[in-house]
Amino acid sequence: MKYINAKDILPEELLSMIRTYYQGGYLYIPKESYGKRKRQTDYQIELEKRNQDIYLKHLEGRKNGQLANIYHLSGASIRRIISKEKVRYQKMKEKIEKVLPLWEIECRQLSQIYPSVWEINHSYVIKVYRDKEQLERNIKISEILSDCEIPVAKTVPTALGDQYAECQGHYFWISKKLKGSNISNMKDKAVAREMGCAIAQLHAAFLRCEGEVGFWDNSLLKEMKGWVRENLVKNEWEIIGEEEYGKAVEALESVYDSLPKQLIHRDVHFGNFLFFEGKFSGYIDFDLSQRNIRIFDICYFLSGLLAEETEDAFTKMEWIDIAGLVLAGYESVIQLSENEKKAIPCVMECIEILFAAYYLSMNDVKHANDSYQVLLLIQSCESDLENLI
Repeated sequence: MKYINAKDILPEELLSMIRTYYQGGYLYIPKESYGKRKRQTDYQIELEKRNQDIYLKHLEGRKNGQLANIYHLSGASIRRIISKEKVRYQKMKEKIEKVLPLWEIECRQLSQIYPSVWEINHSYVIKVYRDKEQLERNIKISEILSDCEIPVAKTVPTALGDQYAECQGHYFWISKKLKGSNISNMKDKAVAREMGCAIAQLHAAFLRCEGEVGFWDNSLLKEMKGWVRENLVKNEWEIIGEEEYGKAVEALESVYDSLPKQLIHRDVHFGNFLFFEGKFSGYIDFDLSQRNIRIFDICYFLSGLLAEETEDAFTKMEWIDIAGLVLAGYESVIQLSENEKKAIPCVMECIEILFAAYYLSMNDVKHANDSYQVLLLIQSCESDLENLI
């Protein structure tokens, strides 16, 4: 039998896992049986999802050393994964370069900043859509908010005056690049208060949009009692227990009818709220905007801070302090009702249960478990949040 050096054929991260069990000798690996193929496929799916996560965090500005610590990989492995993911997006980059002449823009620099978003010459941003209706709604919201003097990205029309261009089943929209970027120091207290103000100011402006654009009228409660529950039942309550689910939904249902509903952003995080020199500078990405309970945006943002995978993750008390500042900033613009304040913990818990159910529907057990861990942390903060509110 011919022996092969595992280092020559196995990915470094897999070789590192094997070394925890055996190293320094010969290891025979038998051929797999049919029954084992599914496990190999599942492992490949998990690796692909992990690599996509790594690339997204790379685009958001995380350093290779940070990514190596988060994912317990070597710097060489991180570089290899990022390089491989870049190749996956090369065809889209080439397609963008072909459509840019429609705007008569000379492309001197084109760099990816999100999976579907690219920066052009440090002056413009081009976003790629598959859903034409979603794009047109996003453009309409941006126009209305701009008329309200809200800092949003402004459309750059094509040379023929069109708001966007279509090419081979994709829709391309170019806007002027807003000043600023996403915040890297999430523990900055001044930024936390300003973030609360920015969410409230957007909500106030959104009220002017509701009569001019058709929106999906959604209900967090109906989602929880509908597809979320169905997915958890299908998973036999393996990650989220039926009792935990029932307690969160019961708490939400007890106040839901009294919670103010309006148009919300639905995807509030530091990537979509820009800051320049520590000051808020603009809003982007209204693709998920919908009518729902108003506090969803606040709760989504706060629970999202706990989901960050960094070596400098929030401690319980740090997060409570930031939550207090975000709420204080919001209430300096819009006063929350007593029932809204009461509902904040259960809405955050429902959001994490929703995410767990979503990831389970995608067979993404790793992220479903991550959402469950955030849920447990929020539950441990309930009394602190009640005192804070």
